[in-house]
Amino acid sequence: MTVYQDENVLLRPVREDDLHRLWSLSLKEEAPEWKKWDAPYYEHTPVTFEKYVENKDSLVDQDHFWAIEVDGDLIGTVSYYWEHQPSYWLEMGIVIYDPTYWSGGYGTKALAMWIRRLFDTLPLVRVGFTTWSGNHRMIKVGEKLGMTMEARIRKTRLYNGVFYDSIRMGLLRDEWEENLR
Repeated sequence: MTVYQDENVLLRPVREDDLHRLWSLSLKEEAPEWKKWDAPYYEHTPVTFEKYVENKDSLVDQDHFWAIEVDGDLIGTVSYYWEHQPSYWLEMGIVIYDPTYWSGGYGTKALAMWIRRLFDTLPLVRVGFTTWSGNHRMIKVGEKLGMTMEARIRKTRLYNGVFYDSIRMGLLRDEWEENLR
């Protein structure tokens, strides 16, 4: 099994025995803390574990969805999806569900390894993500990794009565290799 590791942070494919933990972190609760930062303007609907595992074939041992571990504890996931596969336009994401691990550098390490994996395994010219202007930590991670703010679509995300900007950040393979992450 291929894994990526930076000190105590490990990226690896999701295993079937991870499913209960992932469900508990992501979809068990009505209003989990992580959802306040991860696109909170989209509705979050909890599901039962039984319903969650019906989707296991799209979660376990997939190329596009991996687990993040810190010291053996599963704390989040990284993922990607194709915006337009024929032109290799890929968007990636990261969620650290457990707030105890926020602001500790774990997300930066995990996303750096994910970028390395994506550039190592796919014929990409660019990787990127979309977030919102209220998620200062995600924007900061992008900046730390050398990403460029490629787009700011103003006042397009309504959350708790406030309009926020949609933010798109990206990184070219050449820029990544120049920084040798």
